[in-house]
Amino acid sequence: MKAKVFVTLKPGVLDPQGKAIEHALGGLGFDGVNEVRQGKVIELDLAAEDEAKAESEVEAMCRKLLANTVIENYRIEIEA
Repeated sequence: MKAKVFVTLKPGVLDPQGKAIEHALGGLGFDGVNEVRQGKVIELDLAAEDEAKAESEVEAMCRKLLANTVIENYRIEIEA
């Protein structure tokens, strides 16, 4: 079973990498970009057979390690 975790900064948290990307895109002539928020995707290959158990385990991984829940949001997708 595979899981994908999408981690993004919460609204209102400064995103210097996003600003750098936004500035670079403008420098390359892409003037229609108003704002960029940068995040990360984490792909996991799980041994779990049960989708509910897998989601529960990944949820715990996110809270303990994969996301800083003070400043980041995360979303989990499980693929059977």
